[in-house]
Amino acid sequence: MSGTAPIGDDDVVVVGMAVEAPGGVSTPEQFWQVLADGRETIGPMPTDRGWDLELLASLGDREGWSAVPDAGGFLDGAADFDPGFFGISPREAVAMDPQQRVGLRVAWRALENAGINPETAAGTDMGCFMGAMINDYGPSMASINDHNGYLLGGTSLSAIAGRISHNLGAMGPSLTVDTGCAASLSAVHVACNAIRLGECETALAGGVTVMGSELMFVEFAKNGALSADGHCRPYCESGGGTVWAEGAGVLVLETAAHARRSGHRILGRILASTNNHNGAGAPMTVPGQTGQQRLIDKTVAAAGIDPSTVGLIEGHGTGTAVGDPIELAALSATYGAAAAAAGRRIRLGSAKSNLGHTQAAAGVIGLIKLLLCGRFGRYAPTLWAETPATWMDWDASGLELSAKCEPWDALDGQRVGAVSAFGIGGSNTHLIVTMPAGAEDDAR
Repeated sequence: MSGTAPIGDDDVVVVGMAVEAPGGVSTPEQFWQVLADGRETIGPMPTDRGWDLELLASLGDREGWSAVPDAGGFLDGAADFDPGFFGISPREAVAMDPQQRVGLRVAWRALENAGINPETAAGTDMGCFMGAMINDYGPSMASINDHNGYLLGGTSLSAIAGRISHNLGAMGPSLTVDTGCAASLSAVHVACNAIRLGECETALAGGVTVMGSELMFVEFAKNGALSADGHCRPYCESGGGTVWAEGAGVLVLETAAHARRSGHRILGRILASTNNHNGAGAPMTVPGQTGQQRLIDKTVAAAGIDPSTVGLIEGHGTGTAVGDPIELAALSATYGAAAAAAGRRIRLGSAKSNLGHTQAAAGVIGLIKLLLCGRFGRYAPTLWAETPATWMDWDASGLELSAKCEPWDALDGQRVGAVSAFGIGGSNTHLIVTMPAGAEDDAR
C-alpha cells in the first residue's frame, strides 16, 4: 500500500469543476486566489432579503440564548438569474428556490469547464447528484398567493437535481441528497457508485446552499454554537463557534476511459469514498469519534493506500467546541498515527476559516479546494492556524495545521488528499483523491 496504481479505464476521475462562494467568487481560479492569499470573505448580514435583523441582534439579550454577530458568508449573486437563458418563465423563476437557480448555473459552468457543451447532454444518460438541505424559501404552499402553481416544483429539494437534469435534457439518474452538512460530499459518493455500476458514464455531482431565511442563525443561537465575533477558527485555540455561509460547487465525473476518449483533462482520481452513521449513544446531532474513525479506516482500505502518504486533509473543521476535538481525535488515531510511525506529518486545514460554513455545499467545496491545491502544487493556509488549539498534542498527533501557502511536494508522482464531511443527522462521509504531479506547470 505504498503508492497508487496507474489510472485504470474504470476509475472515476474529475474532469471539470465550478464553484460559487462568498466574496464574489464565481470561478475556481478566483477561489484559489482567496485561498492562496489567506483572505476571509465573511461579511455583514444581507439587508435585501426581508430578514428580521433586529430580532437577530436582540437574541443575545434573551435568557438561554447566545448573541448573533452581524456576520456570515453570503453569495453576491444569490438573487441573480437569467431565466430566459435557461428557458424558464419569469413567474416560475421567482417561485424557484434560489438553490435551484444557483445550482443550475454552476452545473452549466462545470460542464463548460470540462470542455463539454451543455447542449449535448440532451438524451444522454448523464447523471445529476446534488446535495442540499432545508432552505425555508418563499411563502407556504398552504396559503393562497401569487406563486401558487409553481411552489411545489420551485421549493422541493428533489427539484434541485431535477431542475438541472430537466434543463439539460439528461436522462440518467437524478437525485438530491440530504445528509445535512455532509450532503454534497455524499452526493459525490453516490455519483461515483452510480458510475461504477454503469448507470451513467458522466455525472454532475456537488451541492448548493443559499439561505432563504434566518433559521440557521436562530437555531444555533439557541444551542450556543455560533462564533461570538463572526470569525470561524477551525482547530484553533480561539475557536468557539461556527459562522454560517452560502456556496455551491459542482464536479464533472467520468470513467477514465470516457475521459480519454473525449479528450478531457483529468484533474484528479477518486480513489475511494464511503459513508456511515454514528449509531446510537450520544445525542443524534453530536459528532461521533468511533463512527469517524471507522469511516476513515474503511476509506483508506478501499483506496488501497498507506495512510501516511496522504499529504493534505481538508477537514470538516467548523470551529465548534464539540465538533473539532472529536474530529481531531479521529484524524489523529488514523492518519496521524500512520504518519507519526513513518516520521511524517500530514497537513490539515478547513476552507471554513475563509468562507464560513457553507453547510450542504461544504464537502464539495472542500474537495474543490483539494483539487486546486493539487493543481497548483501548494498547500493553502488555514486562517488563524498560528494559534492551534492547546488542548491538542500536535507533536504526537502526526498532524499539522497548514499555516502558509507553500509547495506541496509530490510523492511518487502523485499528491494524495482526503476530505471529510459530517451531518446533523449523524451521517459521515469521507473521500480520498489523488492528483498527478505536473498539473501545476499547466496552471501557471
